[in-house]
Amino acid sequence: MNVPRMLKHLLLPDWWRRRVFSAADLTAVEQAIAASERGHRGELRFVVEPGLSPVALWRDTSTRQRATEVFAVERVWDTEENSGILIYVELADRRVEILADRGIAARVPQAEWDAICRGMEQAFRAGQWRQGVLAAVARAGALLAEHFPAGERNPNELPDRPLML
Repeated sequence: MNVPRMLKHLLLPDWWRRRVFSAADLTAVEQAIAASERGHRGELRFVVEPGLSPVALWRDTSTRQRATEVFAVERVWDTEENSGILIYVELADRRVEILADRGIAARVPQAEWDAICRGMEQAFRAGQWRQGVLAAVARAGALLAEHFPAGERNPNELPDRPLML
């Protein structure tokens, strides 16, 4: 158990989350996801979690482990072509994870997604929250367009609206 990490998560005020991602920011991200998905058959899901639960902290759950749980709960894996992508932001630790479903993971190495994550984290450290997310959506969309270009049939299988847990 990491006591300083636990305190950081449990004492993070709700107003800070709203300051980091305003309603206008979330709308901009939603619009960017919708625009991106018109260019490919992949599905992007953006989820922000202010901090982990006390149980997760007690278990010393990593950001990657929590992202995997969210990937399953949000059913990002449940797309027709297995081309779902989760962009998970954990605010308290300022960590980002991108998980790709097996259809996309077979074509795009995890190192590509990790590079996008590190770019977002760098933008976050500079206080550029919206810009970091929009750049990540654009880069993820470009990778998806390369490997899953849009076709005649291109259903929207996951919500475009960012999810704030």
